[in-house]
Amino acid sequence: MTSARDTFRAYVVDQVDGKYTGGFRDLTLKDLPLEKVLVDVSHSSLNYKDGLAVTGKGKIVSKFPMVCGIDLAGTVAESDDPRFKKGDKVAALGAGQSEWLWGGYSQRMRVKPEILTKIPAPYTPELAMAIGTAGYTAMIAVMGLEHEGITPDKGEVVVTGAGGGVGSISVALLAKLGYKVVASTGRADTHDYLRALGAADFIARADLDRPSKPLEKARWAGAVDSVGSKTLATILAQTQQEGAVAACGLAGGADLPVTVMPFILRAVKLIGVNYLPVSEAKRDEAWARLARDLEPAKLASMTRTEPLSKIEQLADAILKGATRGRTIIDVNA
Repeated sequence: MTSARDTFRAYVVDQVDGKYTGGFRDLTLKDLPLEKVLVDVSHSSLNYKDGLAVTGKGKIVSKFPMVCGIDLAGTVAESDDPRFKKGDKVAALGAGQSEWLWGGYSQRMRVKPEILTKIPAPYTPELAMAIGTAGYTAMIAVMGLEHEGITPDKGEVVVTGAGGGVGSISVALLAKLGYKVVASTGRADTHDYLRALGAADFIARADLDRPSKPLEKARWAGAVDSVGSKTLATILAQTQQEGAVAACGLAGGADLPVTVMPFILRAVKLIGVNYLPVSEAKRDEAWARLARDLEPAKLASMTRTEPLSKIEQLADAILKGATRGRTIIDVNA
């Protein structure tokens, strides 16, 4: 593959003498992986995992050097795969980018066709990144609750980490579908924001992030949890008979200090959420559901666009819980 653009900018992390480093580099097409589809990347996004990868504060990157950015969206420049042609608007969400595959914090990237999706109407590449892995994860979580029979008439649904990307979109989706959503957050200053997205009530982060009893008073019909650890254990202990909890994150830790009692005595279901389903049909269904159930005005209210040049500051901010909603990254700024 050849191109008139000789060099382009990317944010690259590396290990030199055992020290984790990161910064901007000028790359050429010769530096890129030998994959079949070349994408002119216009936008990426900021996720918690991106914060860990950029800062090196989590074991995200498994090979070096690595172009960060778990998401990307843009336009096909060249393709050796019949599924994609020049000019197609495409996105790649997660799928190992910024871990073992080079990611989206680059103005150009060669991408495996297996992880690319044509961006469906009405989305543009920028709007696709407003959703990104976080929004896609939220939709898969909601679909998981529906699959387990959790309907709005069953009772309250709690969303943890509600001020973040997964949480914000989960609140908006569930509210649109008629659920009574209780938002869990450690920041009282996000209440007005979350109420506008559809939250009906709030529960303090500390009320869930604590050691729990094997079973507690049943409250939740369902939950979308992006925190894990003690928070997830407490939610499971409080979930109603035949309720379900969709687990999609571990910001609070990867451990799960819980007994089998919620699963045996209340038949609670714990749903593991894979943000990139193996089934192409399920991926298409998730995009269709997002187009139908995620109100554009609410998506706009939770989204801001920032330049890639600020990625180090943004990475620190998301790890400190200082961001809200979704952040689109303009890779050309």
